[in-house]
Amino acid sequence: MTQRPAVLIMQRHLAPLSPILESAYDVYRFWEGPPIEAAHDIRALIVAGEAPLDQALIERLPNLDLIACFTSGYDGIDIDWCRARGLPVTHAPGVNHEDVADHALGLILAARRQIVSGDRQVRSGDWTAETRPLTPSVRGQKVGVVGLGAIGKAVAARCAPFRMEVAWWGPRPRDAEWPRAESLLSLAKQSDILVVACKADETNRGLISREVLEALGPDGLLINVSRGQVIDEDALIAALKSGALGQAALDVFAEEPTDPNRWADVPNMVLTPHTAGATTAGVQGMLMLLMQNLQAHFAGEPLKTPVL
Repeated sequence: MTQRPAVLIMQRHLAPLSPILESAYDVYRFWEGPPIEAAHDIRALIVAGEAPLDQALIERLPNLDLIACFTSGYDGIDIDWCRARGLPVTHAPGVNHEDVADHALGLILAARRQIVSGDRQVRSGDWTAETRPLTPSVRGQKVGVVGLGAIGKAVAARCAPFRMEVAWWGPRPRDAEWPRAESLLSLAKQSDILVVACKADETNRGLISREVLEALGPDGLLINVSRGQVIDEDALIAALKSGALGQAALDVFAEEPTDPNRWADVPNMVLTPHTAGATTAGVQGMLMLLMQNLQAHFAGEPLKTPVL
């Protein structure tokens, strides 16, 4: 075994963590090739929570004893599978939910007030007195929040200063200052804007179905800052093309990076590249928790933010 603990970073976009981790650990990067020569040395995997966990790889690392998730979400990790192997998992909760909620509100304004299309109109020289669009006010719009966790609550709280009305739905009742709808379908029917902020797990895959989109309707706006798999993406594209749904603004996609050709002829959309939680403060918070969890684990101390 090496004197310093060895860690394996799994996803290429986490490469900026390398120089920071190298101050205390021997660092391997999976995209440079499976570290066969270090298989017995690697003690921790550094992963992005949305990426599927490579269980076959784990079984080839006999001394692996920690999955350290850089992000708050960990939907790509089979928690039951890890629990059965006594493999602890950590994550980074509570560091960027306010940023994600800010982004959700930005998507609402960008879509409803046609900010992005307006920018294109000015740049293309198509702005004339006759072509300037009229847009709806957000005041008085009814916002339905799907999932009232940390992000959902932060979204709901931001709607009040804009004089929007809020309701929510989740599978379990909870104390909240906003009313809970009887079902997801009834929430969609009563909403002008539906903000998807629920946890992404297998039970929520395809939760936002064709029926939900049609209930939201031809004047409705769908916002997704959760995970792409929560929405039936094919149904969403069909609904936008047919006019069954009015607008959509997405920060997350079923496949990432998403194929731009998939959206080329889809109308009434605002798209951002999974940046809702990617702020300087948010990333610094995630990095701090990652380092604290690694340090505690290798010192034999209680983990700072364990999932299990």
